[in-house]
Amino acid sequence: MSDTPYFKHHVFFCMNKRDDGRNSCGDHGAETAQKHAKKRCKELNLNGAGKVRINQAGCLDRCEEGPVMVVYPEGTWYTYVDTSDIDEIIDTHLVGGKVVERLKI
Repeated sequence: MSDTPYFKHHVFFCMNKRDDGRNSCGDHGAETAQKHAKKRCKELNLNGAGKVRINQAGCLDRCEEGPVMVVYPEGTWYTYVDTSDIDEIIDTHLVGGKVVERLKI
């Protein structure tokens, strides 16, 4: 068994939608952001084994700080406002290997 992770980066976008009036990632553009990230990673040929996987997730329990996404194996949590923030995370973290400090939570 290999110690090398199947994906270099595994990214989870919280898609949670709460029905009790509390803040939730699903109400703040999470679906659009996740689809954009998935499309952009495919365009950059970053997707697939040994590369990047973009996934949807249920509640990641940080909606109050959101919308949120987390990048593994580093365990780096980000918030974002729009697709330009997603592009910055892809370019800087997933491609360049550096944390985007201004978006880190």
